Amino acid sequence: MKMNGIIKTLLVGGVCIASVACSSKKAAEPATEVVAEVAKPKVTTAVVHVQDVDQQSVFTGNVEGYTVNNITPQQPRRITRLMVDVGDKVYAGQKVAEMDNASLIQAKAQYENNKANFERSDELYKFGGESKANWEAMKTAYEVSKSAYENLLENTTLVSPISGVVTARNYDTGDMVAGQPIFVVQKINPVKVMINVSESLYSYVKKGMKVQVELDAIPGKVFEAKISRITPSIDAATRTFPVEIVAANAKEEIKPGMYARITMNYGTRQNIVVPDVAVVKQLGSGNRYIYVYKQDGTVAYQRVELGRRMDDKYEILSGIADGDEVVTSGHVALKDGIAVERVNE
Repeated sequence: MKMNGIIKTLLVGGVCIASVACSSKKAAEPATEVVAEVAKPKVTTAVVHVQDVDQQSVFTGNVEGYTVNNITPQQPRRITRLMVDVGDKVYAGQKVAEMDNASLIQAKAQYENNKANFERSDELYKFGGESKANWEAMKTAYEVSKSAYENLLENTTLVSPISGVVTARNYDTGDMVAGQPIFVVQKINPVKVMINVSESLYSYVKKGMKVQVELDAIPGKVFEAKISRITPSIDAATRTFPVEIVAANAKEEIKPGMYARITMNYGTRQNIVVPDVAVVKQLGSGNRYIYVYKQDGTVAYQRVELGRRMDDKYEILSGIADGDEVVTSGHVALKDGIAVERVNE
């Protein structure tokens, strides 16, 4: 009887263990089903193709006068009178300032005295009444005093050497000039803009090539210009080379100091064009990627090299092929090789 009780106990315990195990197995089954039923990320796609792409670059720079002249006396002098002001138009040879003439008066007297002495010595020398040594000394003194007088004359009444606009005045009447020029005069028809161009474009940029100039100060207007000078050396630090752009300015609308955008067009090239929403930036780097939809329903993470941006599209230089189908939305849940559901309308 005792043995039978033990057997009954073991049988009941076995049944309970089996029941618990079955219950656990049944509880685990729904979890497996949930994993199997996780929805695939939904994406939209677009097929991309090779197109003709205008090869353009935009550069920025500040407008400068075509010629810039700093007007100042050769030696420090006091200003007697200023004849023009900032914004005034001047012509070549126009008087713009008068300086103190005390030194000029003294130099003029010295010059006239030496001139008279030399003329007397020259007459005597022609008839043998003057030694050659004395004649040469008189001639030298005369020429030196003449040069000094003419120099002071030029630096007492200052004139503009170019036609243009006065863009700066650094002194007032009565000031002693030292260091800075009295006036800055700039020729503004035409004007020029200096830009720095990447060395990768060196072979495309040609002297005389036409470009377009746009100015923030004159919105909606495009000025035609051309490349007038290309520096033949490349800056090793910046990997760029300076280029001078010249634009006609007959109406003098363009002013020195204006901020300019230069658009340079150097032909067309055939490359793939994709919607900008297809391009993904990798966090922590400057690399750009595109998800390409594959025939098996997965996506591949492809690194690409971007060219021009054109409104809402990008030129792709490398990384994908003509006819590829690229993902245009739904990137957040994607990773390389994942299966997706395409929901194009």
